[in-house]
Amino acid sequence: MVSPLTDSTTEHDIQLVVLDMAGTTVADDGLVECAFDAAARHLGVEPGSPDHTEKLAYVRATMGESKISVFRHLFGDETAARRANSAFETAYGELVDDGWIAPVPGAREAVEALREAGRTVVLTTGFARVTQDAILAALGWQDLVPLTLCPADAGGRGRPYPDLVLTALLRTRATDSVRRIAVAGDTSYDMLSGRRAGAPVVAGVLTGAHGRTQLESAGATHVLGSVAELPALLGVV
Repeated sequence: MVSPLTDSTTEHDIQLVVLDMAGTTVADDGLVECAFDAAARHLGVEPGSPDHTEKLAYVRATMGESKISVFRHLFGDETAARRANSAFETAYGELVDDGWIAPVPGAREAVEALREAGRTVVLTTGFARVTQDAILAALGWQDLVPLTLCPADAGGRGRPYPDLVLTALLRTRATDSVRRIAVAGDTSYDMLSGRRAGAPVVAGVLTGAHGRTQLESAGATHVLGSVAELPALLGVV
């Protein structure tokens, strides 16, 4: 789906590109669910139980949201939520260290092409900073972009709030208008975050958690096979 841009903005006018990580630029092959299982067991939720099934369904539905926010919803009590989040981050980090992560094909090349064309690129995540840094180190991406953001960097609120996108704008000063921002992600929460921030290009990619219908229902202006197609969409060839 392609929606017309307003205020005479075109895809070629984009100056700041805000990209999600897991599922968008990083292929994690179900590691979020594996790490959730570890966190759930840590709090006594038995795999295969109705409680586990219900909680896993919520995790799948809220892919892209700040993980501590997800656990607050699932467990209610702040102490329990923080225990679950800590167990999740530990389990995910161990899987990353074991090599269970890789770039989405063409993702690094897409980022490099955008930067060479003068666009500023920021990588964002719903994970904690320690996990984001572990992913960046495992991929050798520490210097790939000038800025990476996690929810704590944006006041504690992750997606679907617009805070990560707006923080990317404030930190980089890449443009003087939200009408010059493109957002790309694999979840409905990525789409909601981009639309709420006022970005005219909010591109869903089909390499992660949610399909075309979910992405379009959440406001995707474009749906791409993968982030590798983003440079062409933005006029970078």
